[in-house]
Amino acid sequence: MSSPLEVPIRDESIRLGQLLKLAGVVDDGSMARMVIENAEVTVDGVVTVRRGTQVRPGQTVTYAGQSLVVTAPESPERR
Repeated sequence: MSSPLEVPIRDESIRLGQLLKLAGVVDDGSMARMVIENAEVTVDGVVTVRRGTQVRPGQTVTYAGQSLVVTAPESPERR
């Protein structure tokens, strides 16, 4: 398995299908739907079959041997 890829999101959460596209592990929404519905994706180690599942910073999504760690962007207030 490759090292985890950090994927910053701009909101409090992101839908699972959108995250897979943002991270570049799937080409489009159709592919995201297919791999999620085929139970090929886990969120924090649990198989997830709903592409609308909300994923939040701190959670880890795994697909095809690639782990994606969801992070929040650094806000100007925290600098």
